[in-house]
Amino acid sequence: MSGRHTESTRARARQERAARDVASPRYKWVVLSNTTLGVLMATINMSILLIALPDIFRGVGINPLEPGNTSLLLWLIMGYMVVTAVLVVGFGRLGDMYGRVKMYNAGFAVFTVFSILLSVTWMHGTPAVLWLILMRILQGVGGAMLMANSNAIITDAFPVDQRGLGLGLNQVAGIAGSFIGLIVGGLLAPIEWHLVFLVSVPIGLFGTVWAYLKLHDTGVRRHAEMDWWGNATFAAGLIAVLVGITYGIQPYGGHTMGWTNPWVLVALVGGVVVLGVFGVVETRVREPMFHLGLFRIRAFLAGNLASLLGALGRGGLMFILIIWLQGIWLPQHGYTFESTPLWAGIYMLPLTAGFLVAGPTSGWLSDRFGARTFATVGMLVAAGSFVWLLLLPVDFSYWLFALALLVNGIGMGLFAAPNRAGIMNSLPPGQRGVGAGMSTTFQNSAMVLSIGIFFSLMITGLARSLPHTLATGLTAQGVPADAADKVAQLPPVGVLFSSLLGYNPVQTLLGPQVLGQLPAANAHYLTGRRFFPSLISGPFSDGLGVAFAFAIAACVIAALASALRGGKYVHTEPQEQAPGSAAPQPAAVGHRAQGGVRDGVLTSLAGGDPDRPAAQGHHGLR
Repeated sequence: MSGRHTESTRARARQERAARDVASPRYKWVVLSNTTLGVLMATINMSILLIALPDIFRGVGINPLEPGNTSLLLWLIMGYMVVTAVLVVGFGRLGDMYGRVKMYNAGFAVFTVFSILLSVTWMHGTPAVLWLILMRILQGVGGAMLMANSNAIITDAFPVDQRGLGLGLNQVAGIAGSFIGLIVGGLLAPIEWHLVFLVSVPIGLFGTVWAYLKLHDTGVRRHAEMDWWGNATFAAGLIAVLVGITYGIQPYGGHTMGWTNPWVLVALVGGVVVLGVFGVVETRVREPMFHLGLFRIRAFLAGNLASLLGALGRGGLMFILIIWLQGIWLPQHGYTFESTPLWAGIYMLPLTAGFLVAGPTSGWLSDRFGARTFATVGMLVAAGSFVWLLLLPVDFSYWLFALALLVNGIGMGLFAAPNRAGIMNSLPPGQRGVGAGMSTTFQNSAMVLSIGIFFSLMITGLARSLPHTLATGLTAQGVPADAADKVAQLPPVGVLFSSLLGYNPVQTLLGPQVLGQLPAANAHYLTGRRFFPSLISGPFSDGLGVAFAFAIAACVIAALASALRGGKYVHTEPQEQAPGSAAPQPAAVGHRAQGGVRDGVLTSLAGGDPDRPAAQGHHGLR
């Protein structure tokens, strides 16, 4: 009896401490700072390898440009993105069922464990890369748990009139993290490539302990049956599509890309069919994983469509800009190929600055005026910045390039924070986790899809003129015709990857045997900083134009979708419940009226009859 009494006393003490923490006006800022740290760490690790890859591959003794190693390179880059895209909905649903803070805390711990395992990689060659890929995928499981629940935890903690600011700061940190990762990777990898993974360990340990001690579940929990069929069909379908995209940008047979590869076609078509089956399953099960009924909420549907298109326009941008800087502009301006990865990250800082300036400001303003105007204008500004980049010559003046990046960052920042706040405000309290997971799935899937689209468009542009340009340029410097033709017939993806990795492409592609037969002056010129960048500027410009045209179209359509989201809409909130309580309380009756709060009851700003009460817990089309 005494043991039970002691346990009961401890439980009451924990509940009392949780109640005191939650009641404190500082609690929401504790939530925001911790979740922002978690999301920042997760998104930094999405991009940290891009700049660090040359040092990692040199460290394990692998040449990533050899044809057999291309898939290793792609999976090391994209495996993390694929697993986060697939798992966020399921982890969001589990957060709704068992507690969002519990799932979030577990995500911090899982992420930290696999960061440690990545940082102690001891193998060499292909086994080392396979180990890194596997650990990155498992690290992505932790990242998915963090990303799936952070927005829902913030929404639970912040009052409706401050959510835009809270979600905006979190969202901007997440997007900025993908660019900050470039700098961090570029700084640490040349010192010691293991540091690229080790840097997450102390942050993860600190964040795990901090979250366990200070965060408490304050949201509505919805205990439900697990939708196993929905989880299985969704995971299988989405993985098949994303894997098909990953292999579609690799050469196949005599083709520059693999879109005619039967296995790629099977993966893409089969994945779409399985996702169709998933949609049917979700309409038949009692407790679906993917609440398709949420798409009847106009703010949720329009916000996610805009987010998907915005991510399509933004996702491949990072790769294109890195290739542009590393493969052409930086070498032409005196930087060695080996130093270009770090400097590419530094020269892209205006993009991050734009996010950091516009994101919190637009999130704060959207709390008062709604998301529609800021999100729509943001996408139009981003589209305008892509037009600006499209009009720049390949050998641009940096201040014009930096201003274009700054404007792009401002546009994306104007869009991201209000759009996420509008999505989260539209969700019923008991479905914030799964709704946030659905939104993150669209965004992360679009990132992988956009990489496939941008690479395909770039490769298509390069394939038209690169072989002839390469062959002509090499033979003019005395390279034997057969060796020049062999290099010219190599897939353009190899040229893109060599630029992305900071390799000297000509030196890598010709090799010492061919270069050793040339006069010293010719060999020096071929392997110098100007020959290859000048050679591919024309073909690269063709591919660049097609890629930016796609980004412009995606952003304009995203602006249109955002404009159709309707007025400010806040879903009817439930009454407060004690921290840790599992049972949802009855929802308060809301009103559709101009204003955020009336008589202490949250209201919708969608218009309509201000005196007619909305249905209890209603979340239909507004």
